[in-house]
Amino acid sequence: MASRATAKLQPASVPDSAPEAFDSLGFRRALGQFATGVAIVSALDPENGPAGEPVGLTISSFNTVSLSPPLVLFSVQRKAYALGALQRAKGYAVNILNSDQQHLSQRFGRALDASRWAAAPHALGRTGAPLIHGSLAHFDCEPYAVHDGGDHLIFVGRVVSFATAEADAPLVFFRGAYCKLEV
Repeated sequence: MASRATAKLQPASVPDSAPEAFDSLGFRRALGQFATGVAIVSALDPENGPAGEPVGLTISSFNTVSLSPPLVLFSVQRKAYALGALQRAKGYAVNILNSDQQHLSQRFGRALDASRWAAAPHALGRTGAPLIHGSLAHFDCEPYAVHDGGDHLIFVGRVVSFATAEADAPLVFFRGAYCKLEV
């Protein structure tokens, strides 16, 4: 449905006569105009003992790729502390956070927060990845593909199981801040 009031978009380009420059900060602000859900990607790092050690990080880049086969994707910054563990893992989970789990997003957004798993009760899924209790949904995935994405790697996972909790509202990130969506 079209709205009567439309905002006039202002281009952020440089005139053709000027040397090409890219406004990275402006680009980041423009991307912040897109509200996203917040999730934690989790896995067991097989390098840390026979049972593996849980690793996880907060992401906002999550999307459906395919229904048949069931594929999802997320991206991880190349300098993320958990990147190597995710590349080595036999499986990983995408845990969609509910509106009451902002504290988990913040803990898993810090690289070296040793208390993160103590604050995140979980069970292991079919692939061995930690499934965080209270999540709005989780997708337990086997690695399917990894692609170059500039300063990120794009992980594509084949979903082997999933679960949802319909009663809660999602945690949302918009313009650099957490928001709660009223449903």
